Amino acid sequence: MKAMKLSKECQKPNPLILVVEKGGRPAEWVNWQKAVGHYLGGDVMWTVGEPAIILHGGMNKAGIQSTLNLHPVIAIGGADASIYEKHSIPLSNPALFSRDQNICMYCGEQYHKSYLSRDHVVPQARGGPDVWENVVTACKPCNHRKGCKTPEEAGLELIALPFAPSHIEGLLLSNKRVLADQMDYLMAQRPNSRKHLS
Repeated sequence: MKAMKLSKECQKPNPLILVVEKGGRPAEWVNWQKAVGHYLGGDVMWTVGEPAIILHGGMNKAGIQSTLNLHPVIAIGGADASIYEKHSIPLSNPALFSRDQNICMYCGEQYHKSYLSRDHVVPQARGGPDVWENVVTACKPCNHRKGCKTPEEAGLELIALPFAPSHIEGLLLSNKRVLADQMDYLMAQRPNSRKHLS
């Protein structure tokens, strides 16, 4: 049996495939090779979206080439999202800036990441921990103005509360090439409890 090959349009960096449980809860990202294993193993129960990757195989006796279409979201019978939901998302500046959409949580302006910094709402010098629930994205001027003060002491007001990303938000933060169908699917599953303080 001839190995399947990526079509030429799919040979650029490939999107990851989103694996979800049969009930729809998102589990993890997998590369196209692992997704092929699920398709060929008969594990795929349902799919979402138009094919994201098209693989071409060998020719049959009639001269017809085999193809395999990989969809952006695949439901796998044995997938278990609960094992992933227990893991916390590592805190990093890129993930923090992405969580806050590159918006300074004090002045409300959106900046390029080079103008942003991690601010501790309760300063570390005053016992504030370096955890998701105590950090926000701040432009460098706002962070400098705040210094080792609380927002209230510095005359600043948070425009949104800091929060630890959920598993679904972590999936969004961990993949820089989320496809439209995947984004729609994940956004529909995302917690809608994020409150702005305006």
